Amino acid sequence: MLPRPSVSDVVVLDRTELARGVILLGFHAPELVDVTRPGQFVMAIPPGGERAATALAIYEAQGERASLLFFVCGARTRELAELRPGDKLSLTGPLGNGFDLGAAANVAVVAGGVGIASVLLPAQQLTQRGSRVRLFYGARNVEFLVDRDRFANAGCELCCATDDGTLGHHGFITELLAQAEDKPDLILACGPSPMLRATAFVAAELGVRAQLALEETFACGVGGCWGCVVPLDRKSSQAPKFPKSAGDFVNARVCKEGPVFWAHELRW
Repeated sequence: MLPRPSVSDVVVLDRTELARGVILLGFHAPELVDVTRPGQFVMAIPPGGERAATALAIYEAQGERASLLFFVCGARTRELAELRPGDKLSLTGPLGNGFDLGAAANVAVVAGGVGIASVLLPAQQLTQRGSRVRLFYGARNVEFLVDRDRFANAGCELCCATDDGTLGHHGFITELLAQAEDKPDLILACGPSPMLRATAFVAAELGVRAQLALEETFACGVGGCWGCVVPLDRKSSQAPKFPKSAGDFVNARVCKEGPVFWAHELRW
């Protein structure tokens, strides 16, 4: 059973701009750290209170400090990016189901752009228990392959790709995944929908199970509005019991039943 989410008022401890418009925001939140699972997220409420909350993945969670890593892409994230140490912030979480790491010994972690924010915690847990972890990390250019050294220092093998060829493979990160000589036992992925679809295709071609953390814009973040649904195999253990619908799929809420789904159970 996942712990019930709660609203926490936290204090910002540190702020780092990792690249243009890419912010790492750390805050004191021991209660959140204690109950966070890899792949979960929070709804961050801008301090002005005049704009709706925004969903952000929990990037770090250790000791009494947690953090959010996000790209500035609109008014809400711009307001969050202006926070400084000592400022206060309200968070609702942890939300969502998170990754099921199982007992895989050889794991490929695939991240595209801001999707990197969802995969540090699972990568750390896997390496700490002795699993081999390869990070397949893609971005527009080398500048936006942010914090990759953090993963290397945690024991991950890095496989990078950039759209412009400034580092690693010149092209899509899923092309690099498909070319990997040593087939993984499990694939974990987060990034834009086209990348996730391509990852699901590669996983099927390799005969490997894959978990995908879907990116979505949430209105409520707690499953109340049904505004973030995705078609899911009716037989999935994550399938909601309601509402009833005909056919072999049901609409699952990304914020509630997800955001992590098994790739083979999604009906894109």
